[in-house]
Amino acid sequence: MLPFMLRPDQAMQEVATFNDKLVRGLTTLSTLGPIEVGASAKTAIYSEDKLVLYRFEPLVERPFAIPVLVVYALVNRPYMADLQKDRSMIRRLLEAGLDVYLIDWGYPDGADRYLGLDDYINGYISRCVDVVRARHGLPAINLLGICQGGTFSLCFSALHPERVKNLIVMVTPVDFHAGNNILSHWGRNIDVDLLVDTLGNVPGELLNFVFLSLRPYRLTGQKYVDVVNILDDAEQMKNFVRMEKWIFDSPDQAGEAFRAFVKDFFQNNGLMKGEIEIGGRTVDLRNITMPVMNVFATEDHLVPPDASRALKACVGTDDYREVSFRGGHIGIYVSGRAQRDIPAAIDTWLRARA
Repeated sequence: MLPFMLRPDQAMQEVATFNDKLVRGLTTLSTLGPIEVGASAKTAIYSEDKLVLYRFEPLVERPFAIPVLVVYALVNRPYMADLQKDRSMIRRLLEAGLDVYLIDWGYPDGADRYLGLDDYINGYISRCVDVVRARHGLPAINLLGICQGGTFSLCFSALHPERVKNLIVMVTPVDFHAGNNILSHWGRNIDVDLLVDTLGNVPGELLNFVFLSLRPYRLTGQKYVDVVNILDDAEQMKNFVRMEKWIFDSPDQAGEAFRAFVKDFFQNNGLMKGEIEIGGRTVDLRNITMPVMNVFATEDHLVPPDASRALKACVGTDDYREVSFRGGHIGIYVSGRAQRDIPAAIDTWLRARA
């Protein structure tokens, strides 16, 4: 008998144990109740179309004078940054004494079909920046861009450097052709014109399937086998279901913005070539002269480290810092180590540049 093979009685025992866990798990699942997301109190201070700009309730009496505006990606919901009380990058920033705002893009529908990158960057982001600036009486604020939102923040900062005091980007693609980037290969080979001309807006479910297919065994099979081992633990199951809720809460993408992003960034790698044009102006990363912090994850399968590290050679500032996090694209928001290290690094870096 091969060493990895079970005897029949061992196999039967494993099956019985597995079934017992499933039965006990049904009781746990039936008692979980509603799964809440978003741990920190916040107030809507501005809205436009589907967008809502929130200010999180400060957790200190006198927050840091220069606020931080978080710009999240379009392809997922931003509550990943504030998932639950003990796994919230936002909450850790608030506890450090920062004043935090966030753009919630909402759920685009047919009315948003023809929104382009100019609408998002020179329109929505620009107006949100101005709202925060006006509230605090400041000429410039801090910008924190996450993933695709980081790419948008780079574009905004290059086009409007006078309104950004300090720029932080997290797991942000810059060189879309760098590294062994499976998502990039998908984007570079898709007929995006056929996709958008046929569907209009791009369904969130379609993109979610693409992301899951990048690691099919781990993301569509193994994790559901592994979850059997925590089915009798209500708190761990709440954590699991909360994450699942975020994964499958995927907004549709405005067709024209999606077309332009795939063509200009993924296919042409225009950010590296200096060929991105938004609102009639060229995005030149050398115009980013404010201090820059670049946070990336070493095990990121969506944005490989080399795709983020490329930023250093492109910006026009000497005040540039890289923070390398040992983990993946999602772990950088929710893991215990990330909760301890990343917000503290951001807070220290910002205060040193006040």
